[in-house]
Amino acid sequence: MGVLKTTFLLAGLTGLLGVFGMVLDRMMGTGGLLTVLFLGVGIVMNWISYFHSDKIVLKMYKAREVSASEEPRLHEMVERLCGLMKLPKPKICIVPTEVPNAFATGRNPEHGVVAVTQGIMRALSADELEGVIAHELGHIRNRDTLISTVAASIAGAVAMLANVGQFGMFFGGGNREGGNPIVLLMMAILAPMLAMVLQMAISRTREYGADRAAVEATGNPDAMANALRRIESFAHSQQLPTAQGTQHMFIINPLTGRGMSQLFSTHPPTEKRIAAIMGLKAQGTTGGSRIRPMPASR
Repeated sequence: MGVLKTTFLLAGLTGLLGVFGMVLDRMMGTGGLLTVLFLGVGIVMNWISYFHSDKIVLKMYKAREVSASEEPRLHEMVERLCGLMKLPKPKICIVPTEVPNAFATGRNPEHGVVAVTQGIMRALSADELEGVIAHELGHIRNRDTLISTVAASIAGAVAMLANVGQFGMFFGGGNREGGNPIVLLMMAILAPMLAMVLQMAISRTREYGADRAAVEATGNPDAMANALRRIESFAHSQQLPTAQGTQHMFIINPLTGRGMSQLFSTHPPTEKRIAAIMGLKAQGTTGGSRIRPMPASR
């Protein structure tokens, strides 16, 4: 099912680019050239996202892979959780920032990567850190990492190529036969907004699934809820240097509470996530054997 969803997403967002290209072709009289161009961009970006998205984002945040000898307790925690969640052990990376947060990447469980910041290892208790890592492993197990990365890439491409429509209007594209500058302008505005809405919808629904996976693996909903509260409190007061389009990858949006960012957040409100976690607790939906506590790295 995961492969089917991924294929559908790739095809759908690439098709969105193609439709946008078709409209621009009609407006600017380019005879199908822009349709082919936009579809080509979508295919190339899908290929890059599938095979290289993990390397790109890790380099972007200067994340460094750490060995078991460097971070033995962190590796031990990940190994135990992978055993409970029936996952191959991912690479483990440290992001050199004191702002607490974490993300996962990789095109499938066999190529998974879990990255945590230096700050989160100091800010959270062992149980809370365990919940965060289980959440990120849940994303890897559900193949959310590939889907969200591709969605972000295509959304970025739509926004970038929408500028072509704006330039086309200024250079007289709207004056050609069948052209309408108002329609062209509306497409240039609405296409990137639609792509952004799709990206947010995909990301938001998958956060609940990863939270559930973490609770079922650790059997500790309170620690998971406390971790979300603590990380969000830091997000309100400390800025994580975030490249555009990658905030959806983190367990808590690092732009939380900044201006219009809440309205267009890639994450559901933290209080709703916590309410859902407490609902699992009330239902007794907390599987897995409790993992013994372990001091976090300092």
